[in-house]
Amino acid sequence: MILAATATLALAGCGAAATPSDAGAWAESVALEEVGFTTDASPSAAPHDGVRPRVVRKLLRRDALHGEVTVQAKDGVRIVVVQRGKITAVDGTSLTVRSTDGFELTWSYGDPLRIVRERKVVDRAALTTGVEVGIGGVRSGSATSARLIRLAK
Repeated sequence: MILAATATLALAGCGAAATPSDAGAWAESVALEEVGFTTDASPSAAPHDGVRPRVVRKLLRRDALHGEVTVQAKDGVRIVVVQRGKITAVDGTSLTVRSTDGFELTWSYGDPLRIVRERKVVDRAALTTGVEVGIGGVRSGSATSARLIRLAK
């Protein structure tokens, strides 16, 4: 249900008002924002057709553990992946995150990769085992690449 709502909102364009020039990056950005992965301090978009994006985002931020959303971009279909949990392993090329329901996924570091804590960019050295994170990125085949990692306060 959460993924259906996320996909619907992402495809309907309810989300970020700004549109990067790369449509693929924009689609990923919208889907990530809909599940609470935002680093922008700008206010939420105005209601669209009775949908209240701020309320939906708040619910998804609180309740989403992990999931995938398939989005159509100009250059093809992309699978956007999100997860919340604790880092269980980290090295120079990847990190593994375990959600509270036991789901575990190893993420490679994507390019670009943004790591933030309290809306400030931090160094990759902040990624250590036991740290609570929210992570989002894309899946290509069996590889999942992180594009945004948000560390808990």
